[in-house]
Amino acid sequence: MTTELPQHVFRLRVRYDECDPMGLVHHSNYLRYFEIGRTEFLRSAGGRYREVEEAGLYVVVVHIDCRYRASARYDDEIDIVTRIAKITAAKIIHEYEIRRGDEVLVQATVTLAVIDKNGQLQRVPEALLT
Repeated sequence: MTTELPQHVFRLRVRYDECDPMGLVHHSNYLRYFEIGRTEFLRSAGGRYREVEEAGLYVVVVHIDCRYRASARYDDEIDIVTRIAKITAAKIIHEYEIRRGDEVLVQATVTLAVIDKNGQLQRVPEALLT
C-alpha cells in the first residue's frame, strides 16, 4: 500500500467472541474489522452512512481481495488502517491493513458500489467523497 493516500487509523482490542478455540481471530472477523475501519474513516471526515441510506442509496461490497499474513489473538490491540485508493463515478476502492504494532497481519482491497433501493447502480454521493 502507498502511504501517500489519506488514511484513518482505528484501534481495537480483539474480543473473546471474535476468536476460534485456539484464541486466534477467525478469518471472517477481518471483514467486520474492514467495515469498522470504513465507517470510522467516514465518520472522522464528518460523514455518516445513515444519511446516505436515508437518501435511498446503499453502499455494497462487490469485490474483496484479502491476504492473511499472521493472526491476531484474543486481547491483542490492533490498528485498522483504512485508505481510499480510488473513487470512480459509481465505485469506491478502499485499502486496509490490520496491524499489531508494526507487524502487518492482514492486507486487503475492498471495492464498494453504490446502488438504489431497486439495486440499480448509482453515482457516488457527495457525502461519501472524503
